[in-house]
Amino acid sequence: MELILKQDVEHLGFKDDVVKVKNGYGRNYLIPRGMATMATPSAKKVLEENLRQRAHKEKEIVDSANKTAEAIKNLEIKIASKAGAGDKLFGSVTNIDLAAALEKEGHEIDKKFISIQGGSVKRLGPYNAKIRLHRDVVVDFEFEVIAEK
Repeated sequence: MELILKQDVEHLGFKDDVVKVKNGYGRNYLIPRGMATMATPSAKKVLEENLRQRAHKEKEIVDSANKTAEAIKNLEIKIASKAGAGDKLFGSVTNIDLAAALEKEGHEIDKKFISIQGGSVKRLGPYNAKIRLHRDVVVDFEFEVIAEK
């Protein structure tokens, strides 16, 4: 079954992608939740025209995302957290904490577009995260978790 996605679906595709899925997944999950529509020939033609018109606007958005990516790469973020013996944290540092730290630096990024490699952070030290600014722009970002004084 071919579908046109109306929004980003994790592990499947981005908005306006034409994807092939199993009939049950499309009929029982994606279409009822408003995440996709059937990819009929007329819907595909409308999608092509919309993508053609949006291509120019998209270029400007990608350029601004690249500028933001360069600015984020140059940041050094240290997140302070309470730590016990053996560099073990009380609690954990998650993408929410990283999003708040980036917002303090002037870059407002939604927490759902930040994924810390290995999930949440439970120890002090340097870590990596992937920040998706646009479907074509993904930044590998390094940050450090330090002990709170």
